[in-house]
Amino acid sequence: MPECVTALAGIHSGQDMIAGVDEVGRGPLAGPVVAAAVILDPRLPIAGLRDSKEMSPRQRQDLACWIRRRARAFAIGFASVQEIDALNILQASLLAMERAVLKLKARPALLRIDGRHVPRFDDLSSGYRAEPIIGGDRTDPSISAASILAKVCRDRLLIRLHRRYPHYGWDSNKGYPTALHLQALERYGPCEQHRRSFGPVRRLLDMRPPP
Repeated sequence: MPECVTALAGIHSGQDMIAGVDEVGRGPLAGPVVAAAVILDPRLPIAGLRDSKEMSPRQRQDLACWIRRRARAFAIGFASVQEIDALNILQASLLAMERAVLKLKARPALLRIDGRHVPRFDDLSSGYRAEPIIGGDRTDPSISAASILAKVCRDRLLIRLHRRYPHYGWDSNKGYPTALHLQALERYGPCEQHRRSFGPVRRLLDMRPPP
C-alpha cells in the first residue's frame, strides 16, 4: 500500500477531540473506496481547507502535507473491490470509514461524518458518538481535511494501478467512467480491479459467451 496508508499522530484525549470523516471513490468503476479520519489541532490552524473536489491536484497535495504535519491524528481506511461487490458501495464506504476511525492513535469524543449515514462499529463494546453532516466537506474543516487526505491517497493508488493496467487510463480518470475508460473497457474487457457489481462492467460480463 502507498505511504498515505500510514496513520501518524500524537496521542491526545479530551472533549475537544473531534474527528472529521469522509470517503472518496464511490463513483468509479475500478479500484477501492478510500476513507480518512482527521482530528485537527485548533492550536495549529490550516488555511484553505475546503472540499477536495474544488481543488487542483497540486493544491490537494500541498494541503495534505500540512494536514499530516499539523493534525493531532489522522488515519486512512480502505474497502476493496471485492468488498464493494459483496456489500454494495454504500456499505463498503461505511466500512472504509470505520477502519479509518479505528486506526486513529486517539479516540475522538465526536465523529463528524460527511453524508447521511454513519458507520455502525459493530465490533466495539461502546460505540462512538457520531453525527452525519450533509455537505460537510464544504462546511466543516475536519471533514474537508479528511476529504483531502482520502482523495490524495486514492489518486496515488490509482496511478500505481495504472502501471499494471495501462489500457484504462487510470492515471488521468482515476477509475471514473469517462468516455475513454468505457471505450477501453469494451475493447479489453474488465480486469481484477474493476467493480463487477457496477452497471457498465456487469453488462460487459453478461455479454461474454459462456466458457
